[in-house]
Amino acid sequence: MSGWTVAAAYPHLQQAFGSLDAVFALVGKRLTRDPLSEVIRVEIDGIGYYVKRYVGAGKGLRRYVGRPRVKAEWQNLRHFARWGVATAPIVAWGLERHAGAFRRGALITQEIVGSKDLAHLAATADPRFGDAAWVRSISQQLAQATRALHDHRFAHNDLKWRNLLVDEAGVLYFIDCPSGAFWSGPLLRRRIIKDLACLDKVAKSTLSRSQRLRFYLQYCGRSSLLEADKQQVRRIVGFFEGRE
Repeated sequence: MSGWTVAAAYPHLQQAFGSLDAVFALVGKRLTRDPLSEVIRVEIDGIGYYVKRYVGAGKGLRRYVGRPRVKAEWQNLRHFARWGVATAPIVAWGLERHAGAFRRGALITQEIVGSKDLAHLAATADPRFGDAAWVRSISQQLAQATRALHDHRFAHNDLKWRNLLVDEAGVLYFIDCPSGAFWSGPLLRRRIIKDLACLDKVAKSTLSRSQRLRFYLQYCGRSSLLEADKQQVRRIVGFFEGRE
């Protein structure tokens, strides 16, 4: 099914974002590009918008069956909003098919003013990591949001610090989730471990062991580790061993 939607909260952007033709004609600052998609930033009336344009449905079988990558991305962000997980406001979304095959699609989100991704903050040794209260707050928000996803049997599958934004007020946002999906049983348990292991890859070189432990306890909603938690922590810490 083809279609294009501009969110009801953005009627003033109909001229700029009113159709896929208009969106693919936009010129802005290119931020990323790969064989499937590109991201540009455009500014309208002093407000920034990120325009992600797809020309491929995805890799592997997704090229032919299942949800196109762009559709997965906008649906997942909308799931986050419903579950109370802060994310970038979705401005417009949609895709176009030809003879039933994916042709192109796009997703537009509004910029979160003053935000930086956690990976950038860690790489630049942001002084806020020296503020125990700030670290505790970010950790708590991240733990609660991650648990909300997992409680809905949803795994992010790319839960890296670069996909987590923090604004100047200390609010954490989840962004960029085209690979997230619902799982069950052993597959869900493995994906949960992967999500938590992805978070710990940067945490182990940025945070103290006590801060990492606190995050896991916040995630579990407990004040101390059970024996099952200790086993889970070992799985998380060892998940990427031999793969890097």
